[in-house]
Amino acid sequence: MKEEKKTINRRQFLGYSALGLAGLTILPSWKLADGVKIAPSDRVVLGFIGLGRQGLSDFRGFAGCPGVQVAACCDVDSIKIERFRRRVMEWQKTKGMNLRVDGYEFYEDLLDRKDIDAIEIASPDHWHALLTIHSVQAGKDVYCQKPLAYTITEGLAMVKAVRQNKRVLQVGSQQRSSKEFQKAIELIQAGAIGHIEKIYSRVGEPPTPLNLPEQAVPSNLNFNQWMGPLNDPKVHYHQDLCPIVTLDPDKNETLWGAWRWYQETGNGYTADWGAHMFDIAQAAIGMDGSGPVEYIPKGYNRTEYSTMKYANGIVMTEQPYLDDNDDAQGIKFWGTKGWIEVARGYLASSVASIIPQELAGRRPMNAAQREQAAAQTAAQRSQQGERNRAGALAFEISSPHMQDFIDCIRSRENPIAPVEVGCSTNTLCCLANIARELNRPVKWNPATLSFVNDKEAAAHRLYGYEYRRPYCLG
Repeated sequence: MKEEKKTINRRQFLGYSALGLAGLTILPSWKLADGVKIAPSDRVVLGFIGLGRQGLSDFRGFAGCPGVQVAACCDVDSIKIERFRRRVMEWQKTKGMNLRVDGYEFYEDLLDRKDIDAIEIASPDHWHALLTIHSVQAGKDVYCQKPLAYTITEGLAMVKAVRQNKRVLQVGSQQRSSKEFQKAIELIQAGAIGHIEKIYSRVGEPPTPLNLPEQAVPSNLNFNQWMGPLNDPKVHYHQDLCPIVTLDPDKNETLWGAWRWYQETGNGYTADWGAHMFDIAQAAIGMDGSGPVEYIPKGYNRTEYSTMKYANGIVMTEQPYLDDNDDAQGIKFWGTKGWIEVARGYLASSVASIIPQELAGRRPMNAAQREQAAAQTAAQRSQQGERNRAGALAFEISSPHMQDFIDCIRSRENPIAPVEVGCSTNTLCCLANIARELNRPVKWNPATLSFVNDKEAAAHRLYGYEYRRPYCLG
């Protein structure tokens, strides 16, 4: 790991990509349509690692892609393995496929499978690097959930491994494939609101110290394997870190894995939603593969919001972008000729004529409206269940982002969110948290991928930490 820090620079970082920075915001057209028969030789066989709430959601997306089969799955929780197997086999039955999904506790056994083309990774963030590196070394393409990694060094190592092994990696930053975000990027880059001067990007609160009491580890969970490379004695089992599910009766998680909200195990909303919103902001202003040069934490010298400064003079702050909704995630670009706001299902501008009517969408809900909508949705799900009365699985959906990955496995082209994009966004998120924990500004050189005269920041765990034995990053 130390040698890696010394030798990688921005030129090498971008050199690992076959396309550099061009074409990252253009979604390739779908190469297959529903109803088209797929030859066995063109079928893409997937293995899933990480079978919690996000893993099930990702399966829904891949289930809607023509020519995809799921052959195996892996998790440290035996109940989640069996739940996933049941879901997939029900889907296989509706498609007339062979009913078989092999389950594994240790991911190495899954990677030994020669019949698996690609791996979907929805593990906790601290496992992303090792799972990705070992997958590409085993000749597999990878769909890795965001944020790309837990630390800066891990992200850089993932770039190197993916490119050296000539594999396809798609980061699960699906907003890159959403029409409203693509249009916002297009308008910004076309100068529709003039020169961009500042950006408001609302993602949410940073992580807090782990404060959950220790609990007894259930027999169905290999918590030592869940820990993996984490090397922090303060981390212990609590059911919020690994949410409990049951099969009989069938009861899913009631919350997302809380590991993401604690600084010993995750990077908070800073990375969880920063991997979406900061990512789009960087794409729009041409900073894919690069990033800000200075990070100023909220509260330092009376700084009102966490602030990121770019070498070209643009300033991005983590703050509300809507006057009447403080906590809605989204972005507002301020230009010399007006502004553009974009969030999921929403696109607006002070120059109303530039927004296509079909993309304008609905203004994001405030907290009270979201709570009411969530209650209504929960009631509907309780009444209807996950399956419709015709017997088809309701969790099969259409996902352009997943389809883009499958298309690129076949074409060997770069996907819309390649590993370099995920790495630069992950670096930004980590640097913002480093500045916050140090409670002072930190300066970063995107060209050399290093801090500017700052040994304390370079020693921070979010730059790189010593893995728990016997794990190593390499």
